Amino acid sequence: MGQLRGERPGRAGATRRIYLDLREQISAGVFAPGDRLPSSRALADELGVSRTTVTAAVDQLVSEGYVTSHQGAASRVSDMARATREHPRPAGHGPERPLSGYAGRVMALPIHYPERQQALEFDFRYGDIAAADFPTLLWRRAMNAALLKRRDSLSYAPPAGVAALRQELQGYLWRVRGIRCDPDQIVVVSGSQQALDLSARVLVDCGDRVVIENPCYAMARNVMAAAGADITAVRCDDAGILVEDLPRQGKSALAYVTPSHQFPLGGVLPQNRRELLLAWAYAEGAYIVEDDYDGEYRYDVKPIPPLFQSDQDRVIYVGTVSKTLSPALRLGYLVVPRPLIDVFVKCKQLADRHSPSLEQEALAILLATGSYERHVRKMRRSNAERRAALIAALKSCFGETIEIVGTSAGLHVVVWFRAIAAEHEARLIDVARAGGIGIYPVSPLYFDCKPALAGLILGYASLKPEQLRRGIETLALALKDFAASAQDGAAVEHGVRPGR
Repeated sequence: MGQLRGERPGRAGATRRIYLDLREQISAGVFAPGDRLPSSRALADELGVSRTTVTAAVDQLVSEGYVTSHQGAASRVSDMARATREHPRPAGHGPERPLSGYAGRVMALPIHYPERQQALEFDFRYGDIAAADFPTLLWRRAMNAALLKRRDSLSYAPPAGVAALRQELQGYLWRVRGIRCDPDQIVVVSGSQQALDLSARVLVDCGDRVVIENPCYAMARNVMAAAGADITAVRCDDAGILVEDLPRQGKSALAYVTPSHQFPLGGVLPQNRRELLLAWAYAEGAYIVEDDYDGEYRYDVKPIPPLFQSDQDRVIYVGTVSKTLSPALRLGYLVVPRPLIDVFVKCKQLADRHSPSLEQEALAILLATGSYERHVRKMRRSNAERRAALIAALKSCFGETIEIVGTSAGLHVVVWFRAIAAEHEARLIDVARAGGIGIYPVSPLYFDCKPALAGLILGYASLKPEQLRRGIETLALALKDFAASAQDGAAVEHGVRPGR
């Protein structure tokens, strides 16, 4: 027989070494199928180990099918060894199975959502909210109440969401957004991103035309691209999507829009355009996915009723608590037309069974007690102060060299540099980052055609008013020399705005 290595310190180490050596010799053909293995006594004497150590190694080979063993008979190599030698595992990595079409499309997508930079003193990353704004005590009390609730059993929750939360959301949407729906039209999801993903799964086949705004929330565009949609991007102006540019030939599966606060430019879609958009959806046989991602934040304008309030047959309404409580909770909701209730619920069940039920119960408690709405009013006041501080600092530090848009609602603004071409955007961001400031470009949110001017999305909900002022002052100093050099080389007409 081949040479086996002896005992290492400890029985477990010796047993494994003997097992590995015997398996290797069987696989290499030193022991052929049917061959008798040396007795445990002979191996123990040869290797200087106990019979128990050898027996444990042989037992492992028996359990894996390399060896057969019977009471009172010698251990022999099984026929499995022949199959192992006849079909050896190829060296290295053999040809891999191709990814699915969906996986291939996902891997080809650009990632546009900005990563948080830990070392930055002032980070204007959009989508973030201040950790200090989270209602820790209120949430802890609500979670404790949910945990202490008497239950008959611990089981899966309904895929559409906990009944108490859907009931409370129905009342909240009626009071705050004017949406009248039944609780069974509400599907609780793990944030608005899952709402968009479910909408694509339910309504979009590979090759279907999907209309998006241009510019658009990148993760919404990516969801539709991953589904294999043929994407048509429609330009936006100060008031939102230009409905006269909607495609009229062929058929569209759906349109994704943000009419209450166009992302990222901030336009509020006027009523006449809303009516034309709905008329287009009926003519196309398409659905409209209405993303009301920050509908709670209005400052200089009265809220315009959601599209869903005007039409419950063609509109799917998406809401979330990510901008009022925290994106970490992963709680959002859909309000769907009645014919789509069953299919959305079944798709949600297949995706993840249901969203976390304790968090749903806690949110239901906050809604039922009025705590959630009081918190939202407090957040609206705090963010109005932040917004005012940011706008004042921008005007003071940059004056007429910039244009600020999207200030009437939401948690971010867009700033266009009137005399800096878009080609300098990357350098602009690098210079700011070297000064400890995080700023983020708007151009990645455009589909196909890009803006002519350098533009930034500045989020303000995660910084205090004083931090916003100091951050903009620091940014102005960092960009002072850069702006002069960029202006000398920029071939941009003063006052020209992107997308025109």
